[in-house]
Formats: sequence, C-alpha cells, structure tokens
Amino acid sequence: MSQSDWIKHIHSGQRIYIGSNACLPRTLINQLIAHKADFQDIEIVQISTLGEAPWAKQECEGHFKVNALFIHGQDVRQAVDEGRADYTPVFLSEISTQFRTGTLPLDVALIMVSPPDEFGYVSCGVGVDVNHSAARAAKKVIAQVNPLMPRTSGNSFLHVSQFAAMVRAEEPLPELPIPPIDEVSQRIGQYVSMLVPNGATLQLGIGVIPNAVLSALKNHVDLGLHTEMFSDGLLELMEYGVITNKYKTFHPGKSVTSFCMGSQRLYDYVNNNPHIEFSPSSYVNLPSNIAKNDNMISINSALQVDLTGQVVADSIGHDFYSGIGGQMDFVSGATMSVGGKAIIALPSTAKHLTISRIVPTLTPGAGVVTSRGHVDYVVTEYGIAALKGKSVRERALELIRIAHPKFRAELLEQVRQYYWVPDYQAPTVAEIPEWGPVQLRKHHFKDKDYIVRPLNPADERSLQDFFYSHSDDTLVLRYGYTPEQLSRQKSSALVSVDQSVDCAIAIIEEQGKHDIIHAVGRFYQTQNQGCEIAFVTREASQGQGMASFLVENLIGIARDRGLSSIYAMVRSRNKPMLAVFYKFGFAVIDDSDIHEKELLLKL
Repeated sequence: MSQSDWIKHIHSGQRIYIGSNACLPRTLINQLIAHKADFQDIEIVQISTLGEAPWAKQECEGHFKVNALFIHGQDVRQAVDEGRADYTPVFLSEISTQFRTGTLPLDVALIMVSPPDEFGYVSCGVGVDVNHSAARAAKKVIAQVNPLMPRTSGNSFLHVSQFAAMVRAEEPLPELPIPPIDEVSQRIGQYVSMLVPNGATLQLGIGVIPNAVLSALKNHVDLGLHTEMFSDGLLELMEYGVITNKYKTFHPGKSVTSFCMGSQRLYDYVNNNPHIEFSPSSYVNLPSNIAKNDNMISINSALQVDLTGQVVADSIGHDFYSGIGGQMDFVSGATMSVGGKAIIALPSTAKHLTISRIVPTLTPGAGVVTSRGHVDYVVTEYGIAALKGKSVRERALELIRIAHPKFRAELLEQVRQYYWVPDYQAPTVAEIPEWGPVQLRKHHFKDKDYIVRPLNPADERSLQDFFYSHSDDTLVLRYGYTPEQLSRQKSSALVSVDQSVDCAIAIIEEQGKHDIIHAVGRFYQTQNQGCEIAFVTREASQGQGMASFLVENLIGIARDRGLSSIYAMVRSRNKPMLAVFYKFGFAVIDDSDIHEKELLLKL
C-alpha cells in the first residue's frame, strides 16, 4: 500500500501496539500522527522505543493515550507523571500471554520488518521481543517494510499473509551511543566479573554498568549467552572469542536473544548470522527456559535496595521511572539454574554522592521488583554483598559494608530502629586504604582460585565456622590453649576491624552461595609505632602458600603505613609458622621460654 492508504484500517477507540526499541515503524507513526484529527481515544500500547515519542506529547492528548508496559524516554515518562499516559506493570515474559488471552487485546499492531524472502517470509529483525507476539495476537497487522532491517535467525519470521497492509519505507535504524565507562562503573564491573566463572552463560542489559562488566570479562573463557538484549559490548566479547557458547546446556553453541540495540556495526553483525538466534520474549525470558542453562548468571540494575534486600527498579518513590521488564524473569531463572547466580549491580549513591541507594527502608511509593526472597548478590563499587541464606541482621551488615562510607554509620543507626542489631556491632572502616578502590582480588593457590579481601563485620558467622573447623592442636598453636567457644559477640569483635588502623585479610572460597574462610592474617598496631602479627590457616588448606601470601601482604601494608616493626609470638613447636616468619626476615629476639619464641622484623 501507499504510505497513506493503510490508515483506513485505523479507527477511533482502538488499542494499537507500536514496535519496540530500534524497530519503531517511524514512517507509520508519523502518518498516524499526521491524521490525528481523524481519531479519538486511541490507546497506544508500547514498551521502550528509541528517540522522541511525539504521540505522547501534550498536543496529541485526546487523540492518543499511551499505555506503557515499560516506561522509556522523557516524552513518555512526562506523560505518565502528568496523568496523560498509563503505566501497566508486567513481566516481559508475560506480555505475550496478555495479548493472546485477551487480557490486553490488540486491534492493530504497527511493526517494522525486513523485505520478504522468496518464500514470503519477513524477519522481525533486531526486535523480535514483543513485536513478534503482538503481530500474532492483533486482529490486524500493518508492517513497514524497511530494506535496511537486518534478517535475523531463529524464531523471527512472519509470513506476508498475516499482514493487512505492508508499506515500503526505507529508514536507517536508530543507533544507541556507547556510554563511556566511569571509574565507579569500572569498579562495579570488576567486582561482578569475579562472580562469573568460566563457561557460564550470561544475561545483562545495556548501559554503562553492563558495558563495564563486559569490559571486565575479556579474560574469561568460553562464556555463553542467553539474554533478552544483545549489545555492542557482547559483540566485542564474541569477536575476542570470549563468548563461544561451548558449555551451554540450552541451545548449545548458539547465542540466544530477543532484540538488539546499538551501532550500525552491531546491526550488520546480526544480519543473516546463524550463530545468533532471536526469539520472542515469551520464550527467551521464560524462567523455566532460562533455568535450563547451567551456571546462568543474571546481571541487572536497580534504583534502590533496602537493608533487607528488597530491590526497587521501576520507580523513584511514587514516580514511575521504567518498568519491571525482564529483571524478575532472569532473577528467577538464574536462581533455579544449576550453579546460577542473580546479581543486582548499582552505584552506591545518586545525585552526586548526596543520596545513598542502599537505604534502611524504601522510599514511600517505591515498588519492589525483586523481592527479598529472590535477591542473591548485590554489587556496588565498594564490593559484593552475598544475601542468599542470610538473616535480616546479616543482610543489613552485608549491605552497609558496600554502601558509600559517608552513609554507613547513619545506616547502622537507622537500621537499629527497625531490626535487631547488637550494640557491640559498631561502624568501622571496612576498606584497607593501601589497596585502593578494588578491595577484592582473585589469587590462585595450588589447585584453584580464591578471593582475597579484608575481613568485615558480615563475616561474623563465617569466622565462627572457621574457628570450629580447627583441631585442638591448631587452637593450641594459635592461642596457646584450647578455647572451647567463639561466641557471637567475640566473633563480631574479631571481624569488626578498623582497617585504617589495624588490618585483617581473609582468603575465601565461594562454595555455592556461601563464603568459606580458609585463612586469616591480621596485625594490631601497638603503642610504639609497631604492630603484632598473627595468622591461621584451615588444616585442609595448609601447604598451599596461603600463610606466606598473607604475611607478605601484611608486611607491605605495615611498611606503607610507616610502622617501625612487626612483632610475633610463636609456639616453639609450630615449625611451619616459624618457617614462614623466617622466610620474610623475622629474627628471634627472645627464646628463653621453651614453649614460645618472640620474633621481630624491623621495617
């Protein structure tokens, strides 16, 4: 049809779906707006779209009213705020069902497609997501046939017989600039990458934090892809050979997605690419399908997280900002996956460090997208909070630790008004200043990788487990006697270290969602500008070099702080510990006691 004849299929009072993301049929929309005087009370159903949204502007009121299933862009956001548009919360995986069952029936779908092939099939191109489902559910489908639309593989095709009208109109696909990675996002990306094992399957969105995560994954091996969105960052990982889909257990060997947004280079890459399969969101986002991928890693963002682990992602107080989207689809799928992890990554603050995103209670009106029962890991630029299986008190301590330092004392004080936190739990400096912004490191000891990080207040229970794993002989060698108990209060005191004065480093193994402490080394500053050092290693981990690693790092930190000496008391029969100290130049200054030796290292 001509670019005006198709309008005869549109009538006042209809519900019309318009194409999403980079697949908005702009020519059809412009024609519709040009004829707005002919229509009243048309409901426009949409998810996110790139570019301006003139149909949502004030001058279209009375003619068109937006029903946003996901709020995106200033025009739509302002219309929702002013009551000229509606927001309907819905999981992305369930939009298709609402169309199909008549919960949200569609009269017309306006979509953009590729030209038909010799068999009469067009491709939904870079936007299969909801467009494919809307086209199958609407009473009438109008297609803008764009020769510049890529033909994508997978379940992206529709037959020309399904369309009431097809309008040829060539237009470049809108591109999405790649945002620069700032320092905060870079640190978040580094921490998230530490949670991603080689061979895992990824889901993540678009924006500066996902780009930072992808940049930090360049040294990983054989990652897979099952994600609602495909971006330029993922393209780079495919070109680097990082994403191979070698170990995927669902659609092995294939990258699975539902839409892509980005550069023209990205659109060219997916064109006729059989290795990237596009399918509707009802399939890609279905939690049971997501869970079929072993080691599924879901990475999503948030606007706010409270100290019990509730995650806000679609509103700022009473102001709706975006939508539920696919976050809960992938959080649910990843947590059901064998070896899966659901990660929420966000900066610790907003509005130039004036507002903490980690809060004691949610802002009134804020909606929970990911419940406290679903939350797994929360990551900020200050570290990783592992919440699965943690009590409310333990969650609060974990999240306060990764909040911005300027808000930690206030958060601890506020949380005491609502949840029980013991009086002996005091705010401390959780970061080792000499380590700089990245406080978690990976280190390989003999047989596998471990996490090395500062001991922190959230380690209270892990330290108790570590203590009770020791044999009586280890306890005697470490403490000089056999203590029978490490109480909660004593454990809390041991992990509540002011790392700017004293120092305590832990070597951690992530076992499922649980941290296992394998070794701890610490020093306490003394009055004479020196410090006293000690360490202990889990019996099963001895002989792997952990003690030497800890002592070497503690010596370096003490030296950087300008301390004059390091002092140690060691049981005379503890030959392995003495050997470690001798290795680093400690000298015996008093061995008059046959049971203990005093050692000293001058710095």
